[in-house]
Amino acid sequence: MAPGLSLAYVHEGVGGIPLLLVHGYPETKRIWWRNIGPLAAAGFEVIAVDLRGAGDSDLSADDAYDIALYAKDLYALVHDVLGHERCTIAASDVGGVVATDLVHRYDGFVERLCTFNTVPPMATEAYAAAGLDFATFGGLAASSTGDYRELQGARPDELAAMLTTDAARRQWVAGMYTSRLWGSPGGFTRAEVDFMTEPFADEARLRAGWAVYQLGHGRPMSELPLVMDTVDVPTLLLYGPDDHVVPADFLAFAEVAYTQRIGPLVVPGAGHFLQWERADVFNPLLVATFGPGR
Repeated sequence: MAPGLSLAYVHEGVGGIPLLLVHGYPETKRIWWRNIGPLAAAGFEVIAVDLRGAGDSDLSADDAYDIALYAKDLYALVHDVLGHERCTIAASDVGGVVATDLVHRYDGFVERLCTFNTVPPMATEAYAAAGLDFATFGGLAASSTGDYRELQGARPDELAAMLTTDAARRQWVAGMYTSRLWGSPGGFTRAEVDFMTEPFADEARLRAGWAVYQLGHGRPMSELPLVMDTVDVPTLLLYGPDDHVVPADFLAFAEVAYTQRIGPLVVPGAGHFLQWERADVFNPLLVATFGPGR
């Protein structure tokens, strides 16, 4: 990772199977709060991290945020700091894209993967062979719920100028947990929404979360991410069907992109935040699939 950059992480179950939990946007490591304890108790060494700029991790000193940098940060943490040659990863949203990069950037480092409600690998040749066109993937295409991508990606200064207080910034994020059709209805209480949005009161941290949306609008990146090929490691593939920002065509693309998949398993009562909304399903599934002795 960049010199002087510190990542915050929760580390439980030391000595178990290394399991890296990678959040997306608008999330921090807090989205894994219902998973950390049960997974550690089941035999995993759980590493739930805040990506650079998120939660309790440092902001980038030079405003550098992209998929390759996130991946390099996480490899440095798990491999160089914690000393693991390989690990299992569970990730969604932006975290799922970072996991794809890690698979291809560091051969053998990612032994197994669980992913859900993310942008699948941009494996255009494999999709074409299956009669699919990645340009039509609903998680990236214009849609009735996709205005946030335009605002955060192409017009971040304009959006920031509308969100001038801590409360306004938190309310922007709160909508994604409540009324903007990301999650399952009623998946978060008011107190839980407050807990999830607290880290985004700070403008710099909120804008750090927007950075990946700007990569498609000319924001410089350190290098292209390694996300153009299929993922060929054992993958537990899940989907929360109440998600309207990663719609159901995710399933068709994911069936092609993850070549050693278990699933996809559609989890009722879950949306974009499946690991929180249906922790009662997610935790035992992960243990049964990738836990000790599996």
